[in-house]
Amino acid sequence: MDAILVMAVFVVLVVITLFLGVRLVPQGSKHVVQRLGKYHKTLGPGLNIILPYIDMVAYKVTTKDIVLDIPSQEVITRDNAVIVANAVAYINIVSPEKAVYGVEDYNIAIQNLVQTSLRSIVGEMDLDDALSSRDQIKTKLKDAISDDISDWGITLKTVEIQDINPSQTMQQAMEEQAAAERGRRATVTRAEGEKTAAILEADGRLEASKRDAQAKVVLAEASQRAIQKVSEAIGERELPVTFILGERYVDSLKHLAGSENGKMVVLPADLAMAIKGLLGKTA
Repeated sequence: MDAILVMAVFVVLVVITLFLGVRLVPQGSKHVVQRLGKYHKTLGPGLNIILPYIDMVAYKVTTKDIVLDIPSQEVITRDNAVIVANAVAYINIVSPEKAVYGVEDYNIAIQNLVQTSLRSIVGEMDLDDALSSRDQIKTKLKDAISDDISDWGITLKTVEIQDINPSQTMQQAMEEQAAAERGRRATVTRAEGEKTAAILEADGRLEASKRDAQAKVVLAEASQRAIQKVSEAIGERELPVTFILGERYVDSLKHLAGSENGKMVVLPADLAMAIKGLLGKTA
């Protein structure tokens, strides 16, 4: 009975020993082995043999590309504008022993490194440049952190700027500025329209005045020529002239008497002498 128990214990120890000494590493992973608390070697994918009870797998590291989401943060540009930016980094661990022994937590370390570098890069740019230069920021960001994380056995595949937008307060200020600019342009356009209308109206009045003056000149010249012809026709004969002017004078008095404001019309006692007076002649 005791022999059977001993054999059972021996078999269990053998199984445990074999289990501890044989390691199957899946594809896409690497295991970091420590011997008596000190780094010994890195196991690649497949079947691996280690010394039971002496060697132990301390870390299991993936060799696949890792996607790190960089949290959003507020960044102040060179012209004191506040923008909110976040990014995503793609890394690959090429030396697992450096990654686990070179830094406490490489995920947090890389996140902080990207955030710090992003603040530094955007801080040297104006707002308009920061919003329109994602590729430039991406290139500078990759150059800034690639050397640092290579010391940890990590390669930076790429880093992308997901969002880079003005902060909520900055967006409100930009909207107010845009509204003010639109209002200013509308005011300028309205003022220019009123100015153009006033100029056209003044030009119209000037043109009308010129035409009225030209018409008066034409009428005056026509009257002058008519008077000259009449004077040449009648010569020194006063009776026809007196008759014509008397007729015109009477017509004028009729119009004056027919107006609403005409209350009383005074006729000269000697109409003929009055007409001669108009002609500049005395009896």
